[in-house]
Amino acid sequence: MNHRLVFNKETKLNDAIKLLDLNGNGVLPVVTEDEKLLGLITDGDVRKALLNNNLDLKYIINKNPHKLNIETSEKQIANYLKKIHRRHIPLVDDDNKLIKVFTLDELDFNIKPNWVVIMAGGLGSRLGELTKETPKPMLKIGAKPMIEHIIDMFVSHGFTKFMLSVNYKAEVIKQYFGDGSKFGIEVKYLEETKRLGTGGALSLIDIELDNPFFVINGDVLSSLDYEKLLEFHKNKNAVASMCIKEYSYQIPYGVIETDSENNILAMKEKPIKNFYINTGIYTLDPEVLNYMQKGEPFDLPSLFDVLKKEGKITKSFEITDYWIDMGRPSDYEAIIEKMNVDGIWC
Repeated sequence: MNHRLVFNKETKLNDAIKLLDLNGNGVLPVVTEDEKLLGLITDGDVRKALLNNNLDLKYIINKNPHKLNIETSEKQIANYLKKIHRRHIPLVDDDNKLIKVFTLDELDFNIKPNWVVIMAGGLGSRLGELTKETPKPMLKIGAKPMIEHIIDMFVSHGFTKFMLSVNYKAEVIKQYFGDGSKFGIEVKYLEETKRLGTGGALSLIDIELDNPFFVINGDVLSSLDYEKLLEFHKNKNAVASMCIKEYSYQIPYGVIETDSENNILAMKEKPIKNFYINTGIYTLDPEVLNYMQKGEPFDLPSLFDVLKKEGKITKSFEITDYWIDMGRPSDYEAIIEKMNVDGIWC
């Protein structure tokens, strides 16, 4: 049921809370008396209002919500929601009259059998004091830990089975996610008793895998379409696919080209170099686990060298979507700022 709040000078916060509860999806559309969309109120908006002791409804309403036209197709709506990292959006007609609030729950998702392994055991030492008491994947981006945003993106594409590789402050992550049931997902843990590098934890997988699986670093955020990545991996008959992204670096000096006789051939002032970097996102076939020794350190990028020597097909998949590696405090601060300004991180 999509209840809506008609806003006028007599409307009280208590009216909004009652209708929000009746909707049961955490969102309440607010309209004018002629049914024009005025804004949205969410559970989070109400909690903030109570905590701040600001119960004036006109300040609680988000008057600039994302919205789409009612003529937008379900596929377009779903893709847009994935892009803005939301689960609901109001649909309006050409006169901004509210027709309904669409939620991703209305779609019949094709739940995929593929597992997602998230490497969440790192020390995060480059982030200094930020990770002294909190493992890096549990640092908050908005209202949620970083790793939960990663999980949400996979879930939005129908992937609901996760293995979390844990080591540093593992209990914090395990206590938060448990078996995943409260998040509507399945969670297993790969517990490292010693540092196993970027890929050694995969040797701890103790269940039979029948399908390709994803591996992603626990400090990487991306709006990548994981369904497309999986389709690419399968179509190329690859046993391992690595996501790459173009990176530009400007050399801060003039670069001189010379020949063997010390003649200056050319000079380029602060040239820009373009190259591809490893993004820390992979799709792998189960057979690659045979190349790892259980419980021994292993760096995942080196797997591609091993597979190449064995004559196996390995591929690169270029990411053109949003991507960030949260390795430095400045990266974390930048995405927090983006969340504060845009309300989304991708």
